[in-house]
Amino acid sequence: MLLNFFSSSFTWVMLFVLLINMQQRKYPYSAKKRRAMLLIAALYLTVYVILIAFSLTGLPVWTEWIALAAGIILFIIFRKACFPFRRKCMECGKKLSFDRFIGDDENLCEDCFYKKHPELEKKRPKAAPKKEEVVESFKDARKTEEIDWGLWEPDERCVLTYIIDRKEGRILLIEKLKGMGTGLLNGPGGHIELEETAREAAIRETKEETGLDVSDLEERGILRFQFTDGLKMIGYVFFTESYAGTLLERTDETVPAWHDLDHIDYGRMWQDDVMWLPDAIAGKHFEGWFIFDGETLVDGRVDFEEEEEENPEEDE
Repeated sequence: MLLNFFSSSFTWVMLFVLLINMQQRKYPYSAKKRRAMLLIAALYLTVYVILIAFSLTGLPVWTEWIALAAGIILFIIFRKACFPFRRKCMECGKKLSFDRFIGDDENLCEDCFYKKHPELEKKRPKAAPKKEEVVESFKDARKTEEIDWGLWEPDERCVLTYIIDRKEGRILLIEKLKGMGTGLLNGPGGHIELEETAREAAIRETKEETGLDVSDLEERGILRFQFTDGLKMIGYVFFTESYAGTLLERTDETVPAWHDLDHIDYGRMWQDDVMWLPDAIAGKHFEGWFIFDGETLVDGRVDFEEEEEENPEEDE
């Protein structure tokens, strides 16, 4: 019975010991623990050999337990050498990480180890910054490439909607009377409410700020704004030429008005608008990344979606 168990598990036990030993070799102060793994493997192999010998000599099955007992006795006698592992730091009691559990003969956590060996402090691996620290550092960025946009997450989600009247050659803009961007021209828009889609927010905000009902909205762009005060904002940009209703003269927050489509006053708009709005009006899709200090553009980048070239052979 025991012989069958040792035979079936032998390969896996030896492989486990080998893998742990290879892992331990990455750490310079693991000689005692490397020897311990080899000693455990030797004890396992000794019991296995004894079991095989008993089986070949035709001894009763119960004698297998004698071999197992011998192995346990040897382990107890050499327990300090066989098992120098401790789960907690010997100095502060802190739970050890896996690498220090298997690789540090002194069984010390990283802080206690370098406190005991200050001469090795220079060789101490620098811990990777936490995600919270990386995100917090974004507000200090002055170039868009200094921000890891994969980790960047917005605090606020907003929409902008631009209504274009091609027949009259005009575009509807609002002048902000309060809040962020007071005095500037922009497309109707605002924050996306909880459990509301960006498209639903665009329709609602346009109605509230202009009195017009819009339909056939096309999402044409995404804007990401990092402000130096820490605010992170994402904006979804919609365009439409379908609208109905009567334009309001003003609301508590905005003054909506039509503007000449070919002579938009970009000097009265957010400084990033001139980087993408002309191409967006022409129908291009885009993504933008910007850093603002208040209303001052620090840095920005816009990528436009490349148009697919028509294949003349397919038209023939």
